[in-house]
Amino acid sequence: MKVCVVGLGYIGLPTASVLANSGHQVIGVDVSRRIVDLINKGQIHIEEKGLKTLFGAAVNSGNLTAQLKPTKADAFILAVPTPERDHRSDLEFLRAAAASITPYLQKGNLVIVESTIPPGATENVVLPALAAAKLTPGEDYFVAHCPERVLPGSILKELIENDRIIGGLTPACAARAETLYRTFVQGRIELCDLRTAEMVKLVENSYRDVNVAFANTVSNVAVHLGVSSARVIELANMHPRVNILRSGPGVGGHCIPIDPWFLIETAGGKAELLRAARKVNDERPKVMAATLRKMIGRVKRPKVAVLGVSYKGDVDDTRLAPALPVIERLEKHGVRVAVYDPHVKLFGKDLVNLEEALRDADAAAILAGHSDFKYLHPERVGGLMRARRLLDPFGIVERAAWEAAGFTVETL
Repeated sequence: MKVCVVGLGYIGLPTASVLANSGHQVIGVDVSRRIVDLINKGQIHIEEKGLKTLFGAAVNSGNLTAQLKPTKADAFILAVPTPERDHRSDLEFLRAAAASITPYLQKGNLVIVESTIPPGATENVVLPALAAAKLTPGEDYFVAHCPERVLPGSILKELIENDRIIGGLTPACAARAETLYRTFVQGRIELCDLRTAEMVKLVENSYRDVNVAFANTVSNVAVHLGVSSARVIELANMHPRVNILRSGPGVGGHCIPIDPWFLIETAGGKAELLRAARKVNDERPKVMAATLRKMIGRVKRPKVAVLGVSYKGDVDDTRLAPALPVIERLEKHGVRVAVYDPHVKLFGKDLVNLEEALRDADAAAILAGHSDFKYLHPERVGGLMRARRLLDPFGIVERAAWEAAGFTVETL
């Protein structure tokens, strides 16, 4: 098939690459000329395990090209951002993407929305944007929603191996979309109606958010009582029917902090648990910053080394990362912050190397769970710092070894 993928970000580019390597002719579309030019030069703008190789094969085969505007195709996949603003979905990128394909829409075409959206958005936002084509959806062309369900760092593996949910405007629409996805998906494919598919993705990420919020609540209570939350959770998880997550600095990325609000927006007051979870997790950076200030004490012109600013371990994605508000709060209170991240290349604050970040620091804080940090040597780290204090909310380092090296280690 000839497939036009609109949006070449963390989902669109891997999807386009997988499709191209599955034998489809893929035209990637993005509003950024820089991204389009990079792709046509055989270069990528995001870090993802295995993507460089797969993308290179797709471009070299001639099956993947990029351009600024859509073109005629058999199928259109919309994979553009749907940010949250003031706890409501902003669907303007999606509306614009749908409108951009309207001049090229023909009878028999397939339109798939992969963007994460509130229930009802395909019918209320996408279809009205496509109305200018003067075609009847579900009769003249097929419409489906297939939410992405992948984990950054494992996107390519999960695009192929994960089960997929496809919601159709009609059963025939869902079946037509399944024909395309079956060319590369090895997992099970379940078909349903549009609104069910739209809700499934939001429920998955809300489930995660609520469970993280519970772990962070345990941490808040444990700190109040003067006990270790890590130890409490470890012992509680000895029960065969208990599996509490680790607490942490909060949640970030383009899904978990956003998707619950899409459900809350459409729930009519029936999702207050999700609202409460969002409040708990959004307050965690405040807890991290307060803990660091307490660890530092009354040091003049204090310095904190922030280790890791991506929203999760071993990726370069900083979208809504908890480290960002932690840094802002520290700097607001006069703390100098030096940032090191082995994965992130672009950041709103200057990045430095590890030695420069640690040199003369009064405390260090691991705020992204990069596996690299497991191998930090306490003596080497301590030899650079002015005071041996470490905040490790992920429990990455071996606490006993660091305490033996004279570190005060706070894990919350």
